[in-house]
Amino acid sequence: MTAPRAAPARQQPMSGWSLLLWIVGAAAAFLALFYLITFVLRQMPDPIGPRADLFVQGAKMTLQLTVFAGVLGLVIGMLVGIMKTSASALLRAPASLFVWLIRGTPLLVQILFAYNAVPASFYAPAQKLLGSLGMPVPDEFLPAVLALALNVGAYNAEVIRAGILAVPKGQTEAARSLGLSAGQTMNTVILPQALRIVVPPLVNNLVALLKDSSLASTIALLELSLAGNRVSSESFMPVPVLTTVAAVYLALTTVMTLFTDQLEKRVKIASR
Repeated sequence: MTAPRAAPARQQPMSGWSLLLWIVGAAAAFLALFYLITFVLRQMPDPIGPRADLFVQGAKMTLQLTVFAGVLGLVIGMLVGIMKTSASALLRAPASLFVWLIRGTPLLVQILFAYNAVPASFYAPAQKLLGSLGMPVPDEFLPAVLALALNVGAYNAEVIRAGILAVPKGQTEAARSLGLSAGQTMNTVILPQALRIVVPPLVNNLVALLKDSSLASTIALLELSLAGNRVSSESFMPVPVLTTVAAVYLALTTVMTLFTDQLEKRVKIASR
């Protein structure tokens, strides 16, 4: 008679401390990546080696754009996604108009509009706040963040709306029968379950955002693509420059994917 097989140890869901550790680990990994990129590029022949610091500066700006726009885009997506599932037409109409407008126009046009049409005074408070926190940014940074955040926010909104609709209606009915208000039901019952469902597509949007940030070069923001264009224009050697830019993008997306995959796995465990 065989002995019963021991049940596998159950992993614990991601707690607040685990999430903080995940964030610190991701920050440390990107910091190490930048040191590695700097070391490797400096060993390369002209035109890459002498201009290695320019590539690293552009890569750091690309990551900053992704982080700022990604966080803001997630907030926008949650608000607009919830509004699109509202029973009130007064909330659904502007949310639907926003998604239609953003998804129906090119990101390039949105970036140019945010830079040329929105007055500089609109960005002044945020730029002053970042400067007071020891994070001075060029004038082109905040328009690029705004356009990228609105763009990814519109796509996030559709993802979150789909996640909310995927939660069984019985969950809402059970919560309301217990005396929870509509807002409490959404915040404590529906939205946590919906976010677990939509983590994979939200992660895909974040990775796409990192690559889409290259369009910020059109407003002369020194991110990775513009750094490559400048080196290519100076050296007249586009092949090694573009290969280097592609390799740096690949390194950034690889590290980001490694950590977002871990987050996705922990969220799946928490939903069991």
